[in-house]
Amino acid sequence: MRDFAQGIARFQQDVFPAKEELFTRLAVRHAPHTLFIGCSDARVVPELITGAEPGELFVIRTAGNLVPAYTPGADGVTASIEYAVAALGVRDIVVCGHSACGAMTALAHGHDLSGAPAVADWLRLADASVARTATPGDVPALVRHNVLAQLANLATHPSVARALAERTVTLRGWVFDIATGRVEDLTPDGREAVPAA
Repeated sequence: MRDFAQGIARFQQDVFPAKEELFTRLAVRHAPHTLFIGCSDARVVPELITGAEPGELFVIRTAGNLVPAYTPGADGVTASIEYAVAALGVRDIVVCGHSACGAMTALAHGHDLSGAPAVADWLRLADASVARTATPGDVPALVRHNVLAQLANLATHPSVARALAERTVTLRGWVFDIATGRVEDLTPDGREAVPAA
């Protein structure tokens, strides 16, 4: 916690004063242009990867960057997606997977998750991605299949389906390579992702 206290002090002393005008605007206006759905992995920092300023990204982070297909009822991921699309009017939605993903590695290598039953249940959301991966144990292929599957799941959410039909939102699938810093766009040429069924 001491490091955090020092970080907060540096923020208040150096960063905030340099961006005070931005924070003054943000205090009364919340208008991010992109919903970024990424993994909870601490090595994947959306604002750092994209160079985004505060207020530009609405971020959802889940283990394995998983997005449950829409079902009615209270769900934090669904509520956040709906808020970003219907209330904030984001124009782009990015699902970003990454290299060395612990969730995808566990699935690809069949790790025993009996000691983490909630994690095991959550990762079942990637069963279709595992089934589509031709070579067992191929983590990079699974990461890519998983990103595409999550784009398909996104399209089942009523707010996203409506925005897609109205052409007010674009879906993009990315894979971030931690070791090189490269971002692979699975939607080449900036074309809208067509969710796989």
